[in-house]
Amino acid sequence: MEWQAFQQYVETFCEKKGFTEVSDEARYLFLMSEVGEMSKELLKLSWVDESEKPQVKTALSHELFDIIWNTVEIANRHEIDLTQAFSEKMKINAGRNWTK
Repeated sequence: MEWQAFQQYVETFCEKKGFTEVSDEARYLFLMSEVGEMSKELLKLSWVDESEKPQVKTALSHELFDIIWNTVEIANRHEIDLTQAFSEKMKINAGRNWTK
């Protein structure tokens, strides 16, 4: 799915479910709680048995989705076109030098 299509999907879903009534501050807190849940799944990967890793990776993928969802919802609220933002930022990063 392209970013523009995903942004539209998130917007439509949020309108349908009434999520547009949530404040920016609350949406940010939802985002941070999802980052915490992702961290928990990442930590699990370092100590679970190999047989449990597929389940943990599935849970991790769902938390990553939730993080992206909340980020897209914030972008939508402020009319940010993520396709354009990514294109601009990729050009900026291409010209940067990172040192260790």
